[in-house]
Amino acid sequence: MIRLVALLGNIGREYAGNRHNAGWMVAEAWPALAGISWQEKFRGLVASIDVAGEKVCVIKPGTFMNESGASVGPAMKFYKLEIGELLVVHDELELPFGVIGFKQGGGLGGHNGLRSVEAHLGSRDFNRFRIGIGRPEHKDIAGYVLADFKGEERRILEERVLPMASTALSLCLDEGFDAAFKRYGKFDTTRD
Repeated sequence: MIRLVALLGNIGREYAGNRHNAGWMVAEAWPALAGISWQEKFRGLVASIDVAGEKVCVIKPGTFMNESGASVGPAMKFYKLEIGELLVVHDELELPFGVIGFKQGGGLGGHNGLRSVEAHLGSRDFNRFRIGIGRPEHKDIAGYVLADFKGEERRILEERVLPMASTALSLCLDEGFDAAFKRYGKFDTTRD
């Protein structure tokens, strides 16, 4: 069972609409988090939600992306969680924009937030929920992930991607990672 959901992003208003902030955007759109109270803890914001009588913690690291593990690691230790009880929600260059998907372990794809989580946990075998942002045609990856979603992308994000991401995350918490992976291992939200 997932007991900690870590939503990765960057602190600061200037980063709010960035592609790299997809994890935090999910937090804003996910009905399960509507109206909950966040507390400052573990160098981030922490809340808990009830899932079938069980407490599931949600954390938004208050560090910059490349230090996410400094928030996630202490939370894992405090709650005495196993690696399989963590779900990290993050943006993903390797998935086309509009595609979401669950993944268990694997490579880090150059994602500094995931690299930091691995460094603090000593493992990359944690569960992931990826929000596809696509790869840019140019080589300025940092500029691309730190740029805002624009125009049509923003509309699709708000109307399709984030609502479907919320549905997929709720399924993962209600029915387990395997059920969510089976349904949303790689799911294109832009197709009817």
